[in-house]
Amino acid sequence: MENNHINYIEFTAPDLAQIKTFYLDCFGWVFTDYGKGYTAFSESGLEGGFELSTKPIVNGALVVLYHKNLVQIQQHIVQHGGKITKDTFTFTGGSRFHFTDPAGNELAVWSDNS
Repeated sequence: MENNHINYIEFTAPDLAQIKTFYLDCFGWVFTDYGKGYTAFSESGLEGGFELSTKPIVNGALVVLYHKNLVQIQQHIVQHGGKITKDTFTFTGGSRFHFTDPAGNELAVWSDNS
């Protein structure tokens, strides 16, 4: 994995079973469930996942970047006008935080380094 490269894309969906069936049947994507609220996909050209959510879908996708040092890149983002929208949290496999760029686009950065 390379720092600052798009590494993952994330969507939300109110029904994970329905969305998995749709993308499997239409495009042949392969899914791996991580609990009841998340499913990751592969065999799509770029890995990603769907988070279970009943919130209205606004942008449709969350682009997730990779960086080996979350503290360093978070400071860099804030210094250059970005705003942290979700503090760093851990999940199976790593940690991440969300931010908006100066135009208001929300992205996330993750790391597999604890």
